[in-house]
Amino acid sequence: MNCGVQRWSSISRTRFRAAHAALALSMFLVRVFLAPQAAQAQGYSEAVLYIFQGTANHDGSNPAAPLIRDSAGNLYGTTYYGGVGNGTVFKLDPSGTETILYTFPGGKRGAHPSGGLVRDGAGNFYGVTFAGGTAGGGTVFKLSKAGRESVLHSFTGTGGDGIKPMGSLIRDSAGNLYGTTSQGDAGTCQYGTVFKLDPSSKETVLYCFAGVQGDGRNPSAGLVRDSVGNLYGTTYSGGTQGEGFGTVFKIDPSGKETVLHNFPATASDGENPAAALIRDSAGNLYGTTYAGGGGFGSDGTVFKVDPSGTETVLLSFGTSGGGSRPLGGLIRDSAGNLYGTTSGHTQSDGGTAFELAPGGSVTVLHAFTPLTGDGSSPQAGLVPDSAGNLYGTTYLGGEWGKGTVFELTP
Repeated sequence: MNCGVQRWSSISRTRFRAAHAALALSMFLVRVFLAPQAAQAQGYSEAVLYIFQGTANHDGSNPAAPLIRDSAGNLYGTTYYGGVGNGTVFKLDPSGTETILYTFPGGKRGAHPSGGLVRDGAGNFYGVTFAGGTAGGGTVFKLSKAGRESVLHSFTGTGGDGIKPMGSLIRDSAGNLYGTTSQGDAGTCQYGTVFKLDPSSKETVLYCFAGVQGDGRNPSAGLVRDSVGNLYGTTYSGGTQGEGFGTVFKIDPSGKETVLHNFPATASDGENPAAALIRDSAGNLYGTTYAGGGGFGSDGTVFKVDPSGTETVLLSFGTSGGGSRPLGGLIRDSAGNLYGTTSGHTQSDGGTAFELAPGGSVTVLHAFTPLTGDGSSPQAGLVPDSAGNLYGTTYLGGEWGKGTVFELTP
């Protein structure tokens, strides 16, 4: 069994329907579906900037979280495995030179960074690990500019605390960090939490997912925050449809939750959102679902939820092409075009990078072809630069099968 199979066990439908069960040892296998072929982009080219080598060379392995980029063009990210086996934080400069900024030793220091990084003005990085810490439930960590790691919080799964964070953190102007845990304690928070960590590292659980009928369960992605402090996110399961296929939720500054949308509302709706939302200036939310869009078990969707809670499916991958099974979030340009990745593809089975125009037409920017040494199975979204180039990672592929960092140039 390869590492790619292990990583996304953490969002398997079976495990999220029994969130208290032990971590499973298999992921969703990317499958080949017969779907219409989307238009291929003209003029986009891919360059593999870096190929991960894995633990044999103490390099990172299997990046599953989104990159961030600084003004000098350096890229920063995490790998779920690699280093001494428990994952890394890395930097990739514009020349393609990689530097390992930190290797997670496991144990109390944390293991398996599961989200991307957020950076403050002083150059410190913040992130989460899925495992490790004092109770084995994961951590929130800080990595100084000099490469010194501090564990800011260890998740315990007791007293209402969550465990197993998977999504990236967000940070406000006062230095508070916000995030989610995919599971929780055996009581009122067993299906995950939304939490806040202040600059003194004091944690406040803002909301507990208790498994109440109609509420969401198991948030597996990060949050987005508006100017008045409302938080928006997704849950991978839960909602009104039996055990449910997930929700879009809002939490106001007082901790009151509103479920904005339940999946699936119709047979063509999405199922199981696994990525963070983005928000436009009008308050519309955009995201992806890993499945759904054409009945149970289909290839996923891109959706929009307006401020009133009305959802629109913008793209069904199983019927419109463009790839299959998106695990990463979206980015949006000034013209309203959305960009993202899918983890599987109808021909190469290696995933795609795609563009979705406001009118609904989808264009494949790149189809990953792992048998040629290209990356395979991107599980995170893209990050742009000012020239329109797009950067991302693949979880698998490359010469050693441990993943890549790539650039798409228009």
